[in-house]
Amino acid sequence: MFGRIARRYDLMNRLMTFGQDIHWRREAVKKLRIKPDMLILDVGAGTGDVSFEILRQHPDVSVVACDLTPGMMAVGRQRHEKKRVMWVMADTEQLPFESGTFDGVISGFLLRNVSRLDRVLAEQLRVLGSGCRMVSLDTTPPVGFLRPFIEFHIHVIIPLLGRLIAGNAEAYTYLPNSTEGFLKAEDLAVRMQSAGFGEVNFSRRMFGAVAIHWGKKD
Repeated sequence: MFGRIARRYDLMNRLMTFGQDIHWRREAVKKLRIKPDMLILDVGAGTGDVSFEILRQHPDVSVVACDLTPGMMAVGRQRHEKKRVMWVMADTEQLPFESGTFDGVISGFLLRNVSRLDRVLAEQLRVLGSGCRMVSLDTTPPVGFLRPFIEFHIHVIIPLLGRLIAGNAEAYTYLPNSTEGFLKAEDLAVRMQSAGFGEVNFSRRMFGAVAIHWGKKD
């Protein structure tokens, strides 16, 4: 599914979020607290938006972008920053890296798509160095009095855009369904703590429909 929508993926993200996804990625990267010469892993990197945002903020670090969808990575490799990112095809449940390899791990819109969340979190913890941070940016079930309006947007507007722009309404019907079927922000924080992350916290965006989570490996 992601391979079929790869070439319109970034454009759809901008349209669906009114361009706010750019600001969310920027904020998520800042939560990593990156320092010069760090090695950062972008898990479920897709077309590389998070990876390229890391390099925009910190041109002196190294980034490894891993994903399971060749079509998404192919789009990322065509971008002008491609030579500054190392692309690796990998399963997020079994990362092909030694323990403690990375100084930071980040994912954008990944966790709600995995079948074994605890396994994915455990792998991210494993490849992190001691004292380093993990950050997740993802959608969450909407909360608050604006929930009916958000649900209308994700169930009606987004599939319509998917059909008109990406030519794939099915993929953009999956998006709202996976969002509403995912954990609440508080529950994801608990799962991160159970996986072994310390100092876990989160902040909500887009009226509660998006959350940025972060934690630290002790």
